[in-house]
Amino acid sequence: MFMDLPPATAAFVLHFGEMGSRWGINRTVGQIYALLFLSQRPLNADEIVAQLGFSRSNVSMGLKELETWHLVKLQHLPGDRREHFSTPEDVWQIVRILAEERRKREIDPTLSLLRDVLMQKPSSETDRHAQARMASLMEVISLLTGWMDDVKSLPDERLIALLKLGGRVARVLEATDRFQDIVTGKSRRKAKDA
Repeated sequence: MFMDLPPATAAFVLHFGEMGSRWGINRTVGQIYALLFLSQRPLNADEIVAQLGFSRSNVSMGLKELETWHLVKLQHLPGDRREHFSTPEDVWQIVRILAEERRKREIDPTLSLLRDVLMQKPSSETDRHAQARMASLMEVISLLTGWMDDVKSLPDERLIALLKLGGRVARVLEATDRFQDIVTGKSRRKAKDA
């Protein structure tokens, strides 16, 4: 299927297409992206066709979709009139782009719908119950998107450090609570007894 690709590259491209279809993108688009991601230089559509064995129209449509996601950069090389494509070099930039684009397509429309529905006056107990459930969902999504906004503005080094903390973040928060209790003169036992 793939023409002249080293075995490791072919395996990654194939796998990325399979994973892409699970993430809601076309398998062909995933494979095009994987090829561009691994390429040492920008590729034109004809090179992608030749290496992946896809039709020219499938490659063109795939590249257009990747452009709408802002995952590929269009480049013109000196002495070549064809358009060449590459991915951002920084993996963290790619992750940020994916998170932002998924948010625009999936999370923001949901928040918009929830806001609209929650502005309506409930007409029955069933509506009140449904709105209460939607309000709790909106609160969780809003907290997560607020956190995402804070995290996406972190420099890469800080983001990596935060991710490496993992579950230890809970211990830091517990220590912060204990410190606050000491500063304010409260104890956990008194708070529990109250």
